Amino acid sequence: MDISLFDFELPRDRIALRPVSPRDQARLLRVDGGGGLDDRHVSDLPDMLRPGDLLVSNDTRVIPARLFGHRGEAKIEITLHKRLDAARWVAFARPAKKCRPGDLLEFDGLSAQVEQRDGAEVTLRFLADDVETALQQHGVMPLPPYIAAQRPADARDLEDYQTIFSEKKGAVAAPTAGLHFTDRLLAGLKARGVAHTTLTLHVGAGTFLPVKVDNTEDHRMHAEWGEITPEVARQLNEVRDRGGRIVAVGTTSLRLLESAADEQGRIQPFRGDTDIFITPGYKFRAVDVLMTNFHLPKSTLFMLVSAFCGLDRMQAAYAHAIANDYRFYSYGDACLLFPPSLTEAP
Repeated sequence: MDISLFDFELPRDRIALRPVSPRDQARLLRVDGGGGLDDRHVSDLPDMLRPGDLLVSNDTRVIPARLFGHRGEAKIEITLHKRLDAARWVAFARPAKKCRPGDLLEFDGLSAQVEQRDGAEVTLRFLADDVETALQQHGVMPLPPYIAAQRPADARDLEDYQTIFSEKKGAVAAPTAGLHFTDRLLAGLKARGVAHTTLTLHVGAGTFLPVKVDNTEDHRMHAEWGEITPEVARQLNEVRDRGGRIVAVGTTSLRLLESAADEQGRIQPFRGDTDIFITPGYKFRAVDVLMTNFHLPKSTLFMLVSAFCGLDRMQAAYAHAIANDYRFYSYGDACLLFPPSLTEAP
């Protein structure tokens, strides 16, 4: 498909630079199966789901994955995006041409050697006994570029850019739909009879990369590591068997669920990389309802939601959100999407 189909104009002042407080007071645009739009709040979510539904969130935890340092006199900025082993990471470097195989990069006491470079990507071997602890000391939170361009990361982001579900360290970008959840909201969902479970997808910085091709068929997704345990897979399938719906919290949860689903829609245990790329025409097998934030123009995530709900519906929904002052992107508001084939009434 032509990438230009997924373009739209977004006023700069619609980009949220901080989350709302409390988190569950963010706005929530409900997009029903017939294309109807309803302005609500995230705190209303229990009223929009059914007893027997299962909410699936991502329990990855964001690490301080951005490093500022130098190679000799040259300044270097690194954003880690995929762990290879205990010492080695693949990262985006700026400027990458300053990072040659064999070079030693210094980050104020933390050193890393460049093993190889491929375009803007470098493979780094960190010279530290405990890389995770070293990153906590030397790295900063990897805010998305559309926020980082307007303000630096600060102490508030250490908490703001983590979800209530975050447990397993490894992401370099937050699964942002999960940022809206609070203990109060989870209690309300439980009282409604909506169950909850988690999976893990370590979100990579590739999620922010612009699509540089003219046709979706030519785009290559970066792989991300994820896991669905046998116990969670069994829980998901049992809910479906009882007539309940799988409600994915965020595109990261959806992408892993769809990666793990077989042709019959049964979700299998999964552990490994996924580079699934979902565009209109994709047949969804695992997810019935999607809660997600508002995404960038011409992004793979706007293509995904257009596949889920229909391009015309999502264009109308985004136009409504822009006209009604919804806040966009990672710290912004959310939408609850029901595909055209689903009857969504509680």
